[in-house]
Order: sequence, then structure tokens, then C-alpha cells
Amino acid sequence: MAPPPVNNHIIHLLPLKDDGSPDLPDTPAYVYMPPPSVPAYSIRFQIDGTSSICRQVSLWVNIPAKGEHFDRKSFREYKLKPSFNDSIKIDVPVYYAGAFSFYCTYTPLPPFTTGKAEMPKPTQTQTHYIDVCPSLHVQKVRVPIDAISVISVLSKFMGKYPDDWDRHLHGISERGYNMVHFTPLMMRGDSNSPYSIYDQHTFDKDVFPRGELDIVDLTKKMEHDYGLIGLTDVVWNHTANNSKWLEEHPEAGYNINTAPHLRAAYELDSAMLKFSSNLKNLGLPTHLTNEGDLLRIMEAMKVHVIGGCKLWEFYICNVERDTQAAVAAWMANRSDLECPLPQDAMSWSLMQKADWLREYACPGKDRMGERFRRQVIPERAAALLQTLFGRYNSKTNGEGDERSAYGTMHRFLNELNVDWYREYDADVAVIIEQVFNRTKYVRLDEHGPKIGDITIESPLIESYFTRLPINDITMKHDPDSLALANNGWVWAADVMRDNAGPKSKVYLRRELIVWGDCVKLRYGAGPDDSPFLWKFMTEYTQLMVKHFVGLRIDNCHSTPLHVAEHMLDATRRVQPNLFVAAELFSGDEKMDFLYCQRLGISCLVREAMQCWSTEEMSRLVHINCGRPIGSFEVDDISGADAPPQTNGVAHGVEIVHKIIPSKIHGLLMDCTHDNETPVQRRDGRDTLPNSALVAMCASAAGSVYGMDELYPKLIELVHEKRLYTSPYSNLKPGESLHIGPSEGIGGVKRFTNQLHAIMGIDGYNECFVHQDGEYITVHRMHPVTRKGYYLIAHTAFPGYGDGNAGFQPQTLTGTKAKLLGAWNLECDQSWEAKQAAINDKVLRGIPSKTKDLKGVQCENRGDDTVITVPEKFPPGSIALFETWIPGTELSDGLDKYITSGAREAFQNVTLIDLNAFLYRADAEERASSGGADGVYTIPGHGPLVYCGLQGWWSVLRDVVAHNDLGHPIANHLREGPWAMDYIVGRLDKLATRDIYHDLATPADWLRQRFDAIRKVPSSLLPRYFAMVVHTAYRAAFDRGIEQMNPNIQHGQQFLKKLAMVSCQMQGYMENASLWPDKLVPSLAAGLPHFAQDWARCWGRDIMISMRGLLLCTGRYQEAKEHILCFASVVKHGMVPNLLGSSKLPRYNSRDSVWFFLQNIQDYYTLVPDGHAILAERVKRRFTPYVDEWFAWDDPKAYSQTSSIEDVIQECLQRHAAGIHFREYNAGPAIDSQMKSDGFQIDIDVDWKTGIIYGGNEHNCGTWMDKMGESAKAGNKGEPGTSRDGAPVEMTGLLYSTLKWADGLHKAGHFKSDGVTTADGTKVTYADWAAKLRASFEHAYYIPLDPAAWPAHDIDAALVNRKGIYKDVHRGKKAYRDYRLRPNYPIAMAVAPDLFDPAHALAALEIADRVLAGPTGMATLDPSDLEYHPDYINSDDSDSFATAKGRNYHQGPEWLWPRGFFLRALLKFDLMRRGSEREGRVEAFQQVTGRLVGCRGHIHESAWAGLTELTNRNGAMCYDSVSLSFAVRCCCGLEVADLLVGSVRVKRGPQGA
Repeated sequence: MAPPPVNNHIIHLLPLKDDGSPDLPDTPAYVYMPPPSVPAYSIRFQIDGTSSICRQVSLWVNIPAKGEHFDRKSFREYKLKPSFNDSIKIDVPVYYAGAFSFYCTYTPLPPFTTGKAEMPKPTQTQTHYIDVCPSLHVQKVRVPIDAISVISVLSKFMGKYPDDWDRHLHGISERGYNMVHFTPLMMRGDSNSPYSIYDQHTFDKDVFPRGELDIVDLTKKMEHDYGLIGLTDVVWNHTANNSKWLEEHPEAGYNINTAPHLRAAYELDSAMLKFSSNLKNLGLPTHLTNEGDLLRIMEAMKVHVIGGCKLWEFYICNVERDTQAAVAAWMANRSDLECPLPQDAMSWSLMQKADWLREYACPGKDRMGERFRRQVIPERAAALLQTLFGRYNSKTNGEGDERSAYGTMHRFLNELNVDWYREYDADVAVIIEQVFNRTKYVRLDEHGPKIGDITIESPLIESYFTRLPINDITMKHDPDSLALANNGWVWAADVMRDNAGPKSKVYLRRELIVWGDCVKLRYGAGPDDSPFLWKFMTEYTQLMVKHFVGLRIDNCHSTPLHVAEHMLDATRRVQPNLFVAAELFSGDEKMDFLYCQRLGISCLVREAMQCWSTEEMSRLVHINCGRPIGSFEVDDISGADAPPQTNGVAHGVEIVHKIIPSKIHGLLMDCTHDNETPVQRRDGRDTLPNSALVAMCASAAGSVYGMDELYPKLIELVHEKRLYTSPYSNLKPGESLHIGPSEGIGGVKRFTNQLHAIMGIDGYNECFVHQDGEYITVHRMHPVTRKGYYLIAHTAFPGYGDGNAGFQPQTLTGTKAKLLGAWNLECDQSWEAKQAAINDKVLRGIPSKTKDLKGVQCENRGDDTVITVPEKFPPGSIALFETWIPGTELSDGLDKYITSGAREAFQNVTLIDLNAFLYRADAEERASSGGADGVYTIPGHGPLVYCGLQGWWSVLRDVVAHNDLGHPIANHLREGPWAMDYIVGRLDKLATRDIYHDLATPADWLRQRFDAIRKVPSSLLPRYFAMVVHTAYRAAFDRGIEQMNPNIQHGQQFLKKLAMVSCQMQGYMENASLWPDKLVPSLAAGLPHFAQDWARCWGRDIMISMRGLLLCTGRYQEAKEHILCFASVVKHGMVPNLLGSSKLPRYNSRDSVWFFLQNIQDYYTLVPDGHAILAERVKRRFTPYVDEWFAWDDPKAYSQTSSIEDVIQECLQRHAAGIHFREYNAGPAIDSQMKSDGFQIDIDVDWKTGIIYGGNEHNCGTWMDKMGESAKAGNKGEPGTSRDGAPVEMTGLLYSTLKWADGLHKAGHFKSDGVTTADGTKVTYADWAAKLRASFEHAYYIPLDPAAWPAHDIDAALVNRKGIYKDVHRGKKAYRDYRLRPNYPIAMAVAPDLFDPAHALAALEIADRVLAGPTGMATLDPSDLEYHPDYINSDDSDSFATAKGRNYHQGPEWLWPRGFFLRALLKFDLMRRGSEREGRVEAFQQVTGRLVGCRGHIHESAWAGLTELTNRNGAMCYDSVSLSFAVRCCCGLEVADLLVGSVRVKRGPQGA
């Protein structure tokens, strides 16, 4: 028994942005999906679970379920739940082709406020579109759109059915076509044009005597006998002017009743016809010999037509009538006083009064219509008179007042008409110009038709209206309904505008190129506006698709969108896999997209014969040739292993494809039935290269009957009556057409059409097009097998000679080639030959033959092929080759080989290994290599940001997404193997070191994959290089995540990216180890500047970042190593700000120790068995409780040990007793900017409040530590932000530590219960914490109500902003205490119970409103006089405030405080919302909404991290010293992890 088939689940990923639009590279993106499959593939709508629209959100999709009919207005709702752990994914299976759409509804997040917020109303996003390609089959063989080869035939020239038709269809089939486009097959109108249809429901009786039965027979025979499917035109815009049903239903057209705005155009048209018939009586010429004759007629037309029909009356108001009516209304006291008439109207000028009347008293100006439609409302005009003359009183007002009012209004209305007369004059000028130009073209111009004398039958103008005959049927209608507007086209018209609608004056201004045999159909806004027409045309369209698989929409650009939507929706119910081609000459690519999206158009007709040169032809071929050769792979195909198995049975896997925005698909025609032929327009010999070039395109291709036969000229649709002939139609039944030489180009066309089908079916969708003089070469290739076909085409435009035009040998690098054939076309283009064909009794071509060409050489030179054409390779010649690329034929395929095995290669790699493999800034690499190695520099691009693969992928990511093969990195890869050599060579060198020995396996994997792609042609190297790098990068990234906390492993991509920053920052650095005598990994403060040596390890930065980068990620041992290191160097009760590998630590930061103690607390709380940290013992760099300094290698160094518990106690005790010392080696050696007093450190406790105070004006002991450096500006040695006193965050951190220590003691886990003050007083931790809690609000809070200030420590004169917490308490310059800065949220995050919850939440609201930027927090209130938000460290001005970047913390937006702010916001917001689920979800969304900027930044940043700071409003700060900042990334990670941890099931002590 055969095993069951393995069906993979195919997913096409459609990510959505925060506004609900497709998150794809192109904007707007055209989403064009492949045909439905079995089993059905799905479109996966994916949106970030924290997106701003994920609140009460639903996705609405009108893709029908299996078995359902499509209804454009019927949308299925998918309710989405916000997720803080992952993206939201909705899979919608696709069962049908068509044009579909989707949108989202959601309720926007209300603004964060402590007050009563107005709830936003539900909102709907824009509608976006998804088109699904139809699935076409010929004789049960799938035919993709790009494999179609269609030929257009004019059915009235096909002869008798079925015999003549069978001959022609046999000949068409033998030439390799697989689709036939029939012009309309219905009954034709009087003009005999196929596009002037008399009866849309009846097939041409002269051709198909059995009607629909013949059509059934025809289509069946086409497919089964000839391998052809059918496409036919639908004509929705117009009907024949003699269509009988118009007499019953004149409302189906534009007449004076249905379109009263056309009255002026109709009367003008009628007047012109009358004038034309009266020319002779007026003494005017009817036979035009020159422009002078025409000018005489034009002058007379102004008098007899324009003047005679009083055309101006359609533009102006009737001054006499309207004046009398206005005065009468005034005298009858019927003034409309509700109208907006200002009191100062009496002072207005005449023009102002006329303008007011136009604006408020003339409703008829919206459109043209009956004469004097622009009528003034008497009551409104009377209101103006009453304002000027007062209320009319018959007792006091007399005839004189009436005359004055009359004269006044008369003047107003004359003034009112001035602009309308100008409008009239402008339109008349256009009318005269249009009539003159059109008459000149049709009767005088050399290139015009020269239609002869002006007669009744051939009037001066082409009438714009069909006048229905008067008979028993039409007499039942209003006479105004019997003149119907004819259809036509307008140069450069707006396709969304109805040329016969009320907003258009095309018919009046004579701008229409009219089709006099066609009446324009009026559909209105919907079926209710013209019920018969909608039903009649819907039935017609459904009749067409009952028999044909495709429709070509004639004049699509003139078809109202809503009409086309209705018709196609109706047809797809009959023919689900409907192929739709369209003429769409909008001249606007955006409009083309709109029509294609809304209608599901399969392809737009494009015309090769519109090209006027070889260069333009090359451009057209390039546009329609698919993706360039070597295009990047956008899908993640890394690890494409065998299908998984369950109990030994294979089952399918989920295969996810990224949606690539599509270009508009073309139906590229070498010639259409509307084009002049090559014999007529170019050179007949161009027929062959023109057709071959079209066949090589990755699009639907087509031709017209007569192209292959070299018909001498365009067939005239209307008057031509001769029938087709073709040498290929003379084949006997069953006889085949041989490939190669033939009469015309049919023998070669068979071959090129076959190649076109093969390439389309098999997916040869990459191409390279090159133009060289008269030549175009096209190389089309399969993206996986790398097999291809190569065409050399020598075009034949007028003026080309007969030689090979000096075409140089062509080298196909790394490619083998085999000649398939070379041919040239010879034809007799003499005047006699053309005239003989033109005047023959049948339609035929000029004498022509395709001949074999000898002498084309294919020479193998190693892996290259050199192709040479012979001297005899004249215009009209082509050569075709089969190509393949050695080296891409590994057993399982090159793509699979280079993207498999990576996960196994990385299975033993550690997080520290990944630091070297993925990252390492230039400074790190050079320090580790003794200056020998650094980052790679790409010519034309510059140095990469990292030595590791992240550096490469940061560049390649966007290059791949946008398929930017012209990027410098792609050029560099094509030029040589240096990038591959660098990557492998670097890893080989690293792997020789014991600390990186596990990198040997990834190095071998990369070497083997790079060796495999070194053999491919250089044009393919960027693609394969990107695939290898991406595969390795993904495997490395995923390996990193595998080793982290489960919250990270199962979190959103944003969380994972933040977590991988820990790999950027934590690594080996020989000159910056934590310990002086052993090498261990250390945390960098930021990259690239804080990367190595003394600048790498900053106590404060490490302690702020450790919780996020090491604890939240689960890197507990490394966190412990840092805690032990900094515990070992505690001195003065402080930890150093600069570690210096513990050799030369510097103790100048008052806040670092409190972040250190907070980290120990976090480790204790978050890490399994974290309590054991207290008992860990460390050797002490300095003697505990002794301030003596000695070198690290002094015998006293590391001679004593302490437990972490001891160290905590020491830090608290030293602060309790007071700390006073001068920095070791104070002076320029350790700080060249600081003044002497700045080196003095003083810290004391105020035991009344428990608050610790310290610092002075000349040092900066907190994180806001910028020291002035400019002697020129006078700020050298002047801290930008000293913050002496008691900074609010330090007080919060102190309280957090005291409360924790007290809890530990009470639980029996901490020996000491308190400290001893300088005077010997014992203070317990509980008492100290209580003092702080009791005094905190009094010391720091600034109430909103000044009446409460006396209860707080407030100097009212210094308050700038109320409702906040002071930044500092008791600083020497007191005004600085009151500044709004982003520091109190730090205290809130670690010590929430210090704060009154209501006060805290309100203060957070202010910080959010005033300080929050797109990514960071402003470091100073913008209303502060010292606010300077743009940090420019290179500023060498004389500005005391900003020179040398002294304003580092005086306004620029730092990113790391945002993490604490959001932690605090979440804590207090959840506190007020309680347990109510909806409120808690909103609290989370308030936080995630404020991470949007950070999500975008880490995604876009080449450093794959978050920057240190930005300038105002998130502007790039080019002087930021860290482009990936450990502290910033860790705080974002803490927030993200907090969100994840809050919504996951708690995991014991880890889950806090």
C-alpha cells in the first residue's frame, strides 16, 4: 500500500503595520497572490500583539470560505485579542481567485490621564486589497499567467464557421499559441465595428447561425483539438447607436432628462449641424483647400452658432428677471434673514457684494443645465437689499426707493455675471479651437484621413449625440430623452471622472474624440439608477464567461469602477477562475494600481509597437521581464530539512513565504489590432526580433492575426470586409508546423511560444536585459536550477543597415551555453509589394521568409562561454541559446545545501561565543587582536558596524528586502571573494583560542557553504552570499535565544532583539576583564565608544543594565560574577564608577552603590536559589572599612574576604556614619576637566528624615555627570548638572534597600538589624525606612494645590511646575531642586510605597505629557530656561550652556529612563485599576504604546540596539557616544519582560 501523500501547509505572510496597512517594502504595496491550490494555502495576517490598533480590534476580510459565493460587501470578522507575548496571527485559507479586501476596526487607546478621559470612538482603517490570480488549465495542464501566449483575431474576418475557423485555429495552435482573444462576437451595429454592439445577448448570426450552440462547439473544439482557451472582449461603456433596446430604454444613456447638464452641449451640437448644412447658403466653402477656408468658417460659426444659439444664457443669471424678483421680495418683506450676512455689508465693495450673492444666493452654479439655471434666490438677494435700504415700509418708502433698490440690485447682478462671462469666453475659445483642430485634422492634414467635402452625410463636425428615430416606441418617451450622448475618449483624461457627468464640460467644450456609432451608457451610482441596464449588461457579461475563461475589458479606463466591480463579481460566480485583461491607458501608475486592486485584473495590455527605438524597446522588455538575475531570496529557507515524522509517518510542515509586492502584470503584445504593423511603422524585418523579445518576457505575451504573416498595414475595423489568409491556415488536418525557416515568422514563432510556455510554467522568473546599440540581449533564468535561455535580437528600426552593426562577442561568465537556433527575416518591402498586398482581394502579408543563419559560435573558455555572431547577422536576426551554470547542480540543489545544517553547527555555541560570532565593534576587535584586525569596509558603503555577522546582516537586511542589486555590497561581492575570506578567516583565528574553540564548527559550516558558492557566476554571488549569511545569522540568533529565560524564548520578536543585546555587551575583553588577574567576560556600557580598556566597565551603567541584560535573560552566573567583582572593590562604602579591571577603580559616583545594592536584591528575588548570594564570599581589593589606597598587586590587596551580606552591611554602615574623602590621585591624571573641589566626596545622613545628602557644585555624582570642558565658553570645570543634595532616585533606591534588609533580618536571613550613626546611636533598618517614608512626600512632593504647600518643604518662589516630585532635595542652588526631570520614576519603580499613589500617578501623567519623546525622556522640562535639547559635543562656541556638549543632560532625550518610567507607570496604573481585566489590559497597552518608537529603532538600527540618547523629538544625535547602549536596552528589556511575566503564569521566584 502506497504511503499517503505528504501535504505541507503553505502560508503567505502578510504583516500589518500599526495602521492596518500591509507592512511590505513598496508603498503602496500591490498584493497579488498565486492561484488557489489544493490543499488551500492561507494568507497569514500578522500584527504585533501590542500594536496601537490591538484594542477592541477586529480584522474584516471578504475572502469567501470554501463553498461560499463571493460578496464584495460581506466581510468575515476575526476578533483579535491583544497579546504581550507574541504577534497575533490570523490564517485565512484561499479557495477562489478574485479581488478581495480587508480592513480593521478598533477603538483607539484613550490618552493616559488621571482625570476623566473621553473615550475614543470606534475607528475603521483604510481598506486594503488582495488579488488572487486565477488558475488556468489547457488540456488539464496548468498554465500560469506568465505562460500565456495569446493571439487576437477579428472574428468578422475569420470566414465561415466552422470550416474557415477550423483552418485558422489549427494554424494558430501550430504556432504555439495557447489562448485566442476574440474581438466581440455579438451582433454588430450599423457601422459594422465589432466594438459597436447591436445586441449584447445575441451572437453574430452571420458567423454563428446556431447562435450559442456554435459557441459551445467552438470553445470545446478549441481546447480539446487545438489546445487553446478563449478570451473575449466585453464592452460595458457603450452600445451601438442603432441598438433597438435603446428605443425602449433611453434612460440607459445620457439624455437631457437623465443628464440635464448636457442641454447646452446638445443645443450647441444641433446648432453646429444646422450651420454645417447651411454653409453654401451662407457663402462659405464646403470643399476645404487650405486653413484660410477653415478660418472663414470659424469666424462665421462664432456669429451663426455661438451667437445664434445664445450660448451665454447657459452661464449667466437673467439680470432683469432676477432683479425684479429680488426687489419684489424686499418690498413684500420676504427677506431671508437667516442667511450669513455680516453687519458691515454696507461698506462692502461692489465685487464683495456680488461674491456674497454667488456664494449664498446662487444654488444653480453646481453644474450646467437649462438656460439661466444660475438664478438668484429672491429672498436671499432681498436680505442684502434690506441690509442696505432697511426694511421696506409701504407707508414710508416710495417709488424712488423701489427704483434705487432696482438699480442697486441690477448693478450687483451685472457684476455677478462678470466672472460667468469670463467662464463663457474661456469655454468658447476652447470650443472654437477644438472644432478648428479636429476639422483641420480630418479634412486638411497630410497625416489625417482627408474625408472630403462637408455634406449632410459628412457634416463639419462629428455629432456628439445620437438622435433616436421617432416611431411608435420612442413616441412614448419625453422628447428630451431621445437624444443620447455618444461615447468617445479624451486626451489625458482623469479616469475617475465621468466625461459626461455633471462635473465635466467635455461635451460642451468639444474636447471629446467621439465615436459616432456608439452611445455612451449611463449606469449611475448603482442598479437603482438604471435597473434595466444593470441587469441587461450583467446577463451579457455572464453569457461571455459561460463560454470563455477570460475577458478583455474594452476601454477599462472609461469604465466606472463600481460598474466594473459589479460585473466582474457577477462573472466570477459563473467562472471562478476568471482571467481578466484590460486596456487601461490612465497615464497614472497609481491609478493603474487602483484599478488592478479593485477589479482583480490579471494583466494590463502593453504594446511593443508603441516603442519608437531599440532603447525604448529594451526598457519595455526590462519592465516585463520579472526579477533581475541573482535576485535575493526573501523567504527564510534556512534549515529546510526533511518533513517531520510521527511514529515513522511523515507529515507536512508549515512553509511560510513572505509576500513580495507585485508589479502590475503585463500582457505584452508584439502588435495589437489597434497598432500599425512593423511593415507600416518600422521595418518589416523587425517583426521577428520584436516577437522574440516579447516571448522572452516573464509576462503574458501576445500578438495579432497578421503579425506573423507580415500584413502590410493596420486593418481598419469598421470598413474592412476582406477575410484573413495565412500560410499556416493552409496546413492539412493533423499536419504540424516545423520549427525553423518558414514563410513569415510562424516556424520560429512556434519555437519562441513554446519557450515562453516552458519558462512560464517552470518559473523562470529572473532575467537580465541589456541593450547595445541596435541589439537587445535577454537572459532568462530559473532561480533555483539556474537553467536558462538567452536571446540575441538585432532589431530593425528605420535607418538600420544590413550588417551585424559591429556587435561584439558576448561573454556569459560562469555559464555554459548551447545554440538552439539562429534565424533572420527577409521580406520584400517595396512599394509594389506593399500595394499588391494592400489591394488584394484577401488580407495577406508581403512576401517574406525566415531563414537559418549560419556562423553563430559558442566557445567554451573554462566555465565561461563566449558567443560570437557572424558578419551576416542583419537587422531582423535572432539567435537563441540554452544555458546552464556548473556548480549549481549539487545532489539536493545548491539552495538547499547552503541553507541546511546550520542549527547543528551552532548547537554547542555559547552566548559568549555569539558575542564574537555576531558582534564585536571595531574597538573591541582591535583591542583583542593587538590592532591587527577590525571591522570590514565595503567600498562605496563604508565600514560595517560589527565584525561579526550582525554587521553584514544589518546591511543585507534592507538590500534583500528591496532586492537592491545595485547596492555597494552587491557590487563588492560580484567583484571578488574578499567578504567570504574575511568572515571565515576571522572565525578560524578566533577558533584557535581556547575561549572560542566552539566556533570551529560554525567556521567549518561557513567555509563549506562559501566554497560551494565560489564557483557560481559573479552575478549570483550576492544572492547566495546573503542566503548563507542569513542562514548562519538566524541559526546563531536562535541559538542565543535558546539559552535564555523562557520568557525570552516565548516572547515577541522585540523582546528577543532586546535580549540579544546582552550578547552584544557581554563578552571577553582582554584589557577590560572584571578581575585584574583572570580573564572573564564583562559588560560593556555601550558600543562603539564604551567598548574596551578603562571605558568599558562603568559601575553605574553595569548596575543599571544588569537586571535587564543578565537577570531577565537568565544569565544568572554572569550576573553573579559582576556582583562578586563589584563587591570585591567596595571602598568608602561605595562601588567604583570606573572599574579599570579592579586595578585603578575610581570612586566618584554617589548613586552607583545604590544601583549595586538594588541588583543584589533583584538577584536574590529573581534567581532560583538567589538567597545563596548572601553567603558568597569575595576577596577584597581594599581593606573593609579602611580608606587606605594601595595597588592591586600589593600584598594587602585581596588579603581579606567578606560575604556579600557583609558587603551590604558595610555599604549601609559607611553611609550611616558619613563618608568624607578626597579621590585617590585627585587632579588632571584622573580628570582633566574637574576643579579641585570636585574631587572631594562628602556624604551624610539627616537623621531627622533619614535622607542621605552629598556632593557639591563642582562634582556630578549621579548619572547626569557631564562636566563642562570649554575654556573658551567659560564652562570648564562647571558641571552641567551637579545635582548635589539628595537626588530623588537615590532616596528611592535607599528606601528599597532598607526595606529589603529589614525583611531579610526579620526572616532570619540577615544578621544585622541596623546601623550605628556617627555619634554612636543605633538605628534599625525598620526605623530608618520609616523615617524616609514619613518624610518623603514632605520633602519632595509639590502639590497641585498651593494651599497644601505649607505642609511640604516648598519655597513658593521657586516652583515652576506643580503636581510633580522634586528632582533633588536641598541642593545648594535651590531652584534646581524644583526641576522636572525623569528621575522620580526611577524611585517609583523600586520603591512605590514611598509615594502617595494618587500623587504618583498624576506626576507620571505630567512626565508623560512633558518629557516623553518618541523613544526617550527629555532630561529637563522644556519650559525651563536652561533647556537645551540638542547635544552637539563638537560645539566649540562661546555658549556657556552648550559649548562642548555641556547640555548633555539639559534636554536631550535619554532612552534608559523611559524603562523605569514605564515600570512605574504600569505599577501605579495597575494599582488604581484593580482586578478588572479590561482596565488591566488597557494599562499594559498604555505601556506598550510607549514602546513603539523603541521597537522601530531597534529594527532599523544597524547596531541592532537602542541608542544612548536622541535630540529633541527623537531626532538623531550624531554625537551620542553609544549607538547601542547597554543601559537603554536593559531597561527596555526589563519593561518588556515585566509585561510578559505579568501575563504569563508565574514561575515561582523567577516570575516576579
